[in-house]
Amino acid sequence: MQETNSLVHCALRKNSELVIAISFVVTFKIYTGKSRLNLKISSKMGAHYHCIICSATITRRTDMLGHVRRHVNKGETKSRYIAASAAKPPNEILKEADTDVQVCPNYSIPQKTDSYFNPKMKLNRQLIFCTLAALAKERKPLECLDAFGATGIMGLQWAKHLGNAVKVTINDLNENSVTLIQENCHLNKLKVVVDSKEKEESDDILEEGEENLGNIKVTKMDANVLMHLRSFDFIHLDPFGTSVNYLDSAFRNIRNLGIVSVTSTDISSLYAKAQHVARRHYGCNIVRTEYYKELAARIVVAAVARAAARCNKGIEVLFAVALEHFVLVVVRVLRGPTSADETAKKIQYLIHCQWCEERIFQKDGNMVEENPYRQLPCNCHGSMPGKTAIELGPLWSSSLFNTGFLKRMLFESLHHGLDDIQTLIKTLIFESECTPQSQFSVPMPSNLKQEECGVFIKTTDDTTPDNYIAQGKRKGNETVTTLAKRQKTDVSTEHPPFYYNIHRHSIKGMNMPKLKKFLCYLSQAGFRVSRTHFDPMGVRTDAPLMQFKSILLKYSTPTYTGGQSEGHVQPASEDTVADRVEMSMNDKAEASSCRRW
Repeated sequence: MQETNSLVHCALRKNSELVIAISFVVTFKIYTGKSRLNLKISSKMGAHYHCIICSATITRRTDMLGHVRRHVNKGETKSRYIAASAAKPPNEILKEADTDVQVCPNYSIPQKTDSYFNPKMKLNRQLIFCTLAALAKERKPLECLDAFGATGIMGLQWAKHLGNAVKVTINDLNENSVTLIQENCHLNKLKVVVDSKEKEESDDILEEGEENLGNIKVTKMDANVLMHLRSFDFIHLDPFGTSVNYLDSAFRNIRNLGIVSVTSTDISSLYAKAQHVARRHYGCNIVRTEYYKELAARIVVAAVARAAARCNKGIEVLFAVALEHFVLVVVRVLRGPTSADETAKKIQYLIHCQWCEERIFQKDGNMVEENPYRQLPCNCHGSMPGKTAIELGPLWSSSLFNTGFLKRMLFESLHHGLDDIQTLIKTLIFESECTPQSQFSVPMPSNLKQEECGVFIKTTDDTTPDNYIAQGKRKGNETVTTLAKRQKTDVSTEHPPFYYNIHRHSIKGMNMPKLKKFLCYLSQAGFRVSRTHFDPMGVRTDAPLMQFKSILLKYSTPTYTGGQSEGHVQPASEDTVADRVEMSMNDKAEASSCRRW
């Protein structure tokens, strides 16, 4: 026993950092009674010991001494437990779109890391990149801001693929994130400018292997303060949660005809799962509907429009996307009180029928109507007891897509090889035009002619960069007139608001037609129709719900159960069945001539 103790003391003398090798800890359990507090030694565990080298828990003293002796014989005299806890795990390097990015451990869990990186937001980053690439064709160089850099992946992709066409500023308030952004810039061989005063010195001292693709300015500042101090051509807001706290600052100094993109990840409130949070953040009343994703997009656009109007600016929505993890809204800024007034008029309330899911925006005007139910096309209020409709909003009531800009984005995705978002952009173009796929064309420069996936790419004059003004200059009278005429023309071709889910309105006991055939039937009936990215089974059409259901009923066939069904299904009359069989035979020729959707 004395030899073991002497070995331990020798180990202590060899390692000056280790003060105690064995920690004798007597565990006491505290029991609270009704009248007094008693301290008792646990009868099961009793006294036990902790090894400070490996943090093992041992009950007997003799076992503890033998345990320490084995550590000494192996030459283990330092505390592995303390060293492991103090050591920082190495950072992992990921690659996305030919851009290397260094991420911290637990990078996909916001609560456990300072620099959050979500691989599921790759689609969002590619959409933003195509937006900036399309804007860079209008004017260059562009002052771009990634207000919440985190790892800096988005700003690095801008600088690496667009080069001198953009001047990127990556900002983050967290010091660890700023350090990680600088390391990622050097990892991608890009030059970092921390302060404008250091720019001249950094130009002379360029590390070996770094490319002169332009400066990436990294700032450590509150996003609101930075957007108040500097003006930008392109601003991207992607905070953790809602972005309403940063909208006023974003529109404060944004340049004329610049672009603001807003990513909102507070989908629990936007998708009507936390309605009180939506009322607190966005000041709107919402419920869960069949078109809840488009409702969320219109809520965010309305908040953006109100923030722009407060700064005497208007907006033109380029596109709005609502997917599983985020809602992305991209708008172009139009300076002037006239544009602000026109934008404010497009924020309206929606009347939603809770029985049949019919909906319509309230009519313009300040006069109170005696019976607002008359605005709805349905007659549920007259046939159903009680109040059948509710008022939702305020919402954005105008178009959510700009067809010309989306076509330019598609060209940029083809040019940069972003295959993941090409299908989504094509769907957005179909949705914006509300036309079949066969009538779809994409603008492209005259020196490039391509055909891909059945999409014909041709040059049009509507989306040429000549229609836009140079950076920092105000619009002239001729430009204002041209822009007003173009907006009036676009109003007549706007896509219908909202969509219907074909499964939601299916008839019980009837087999509904295939979605592609049903779209063809609606088109043959004289209605505009297209699919929507908001819902894979959604149909965007200008047909009223009554017409929608009647056409769905017309081309549905009865379900024959053969007497083996578990529940009772009311059989259709013989005349009805005969009529439907005859109708299905007559419509085979029509279905064969339908266009491909």
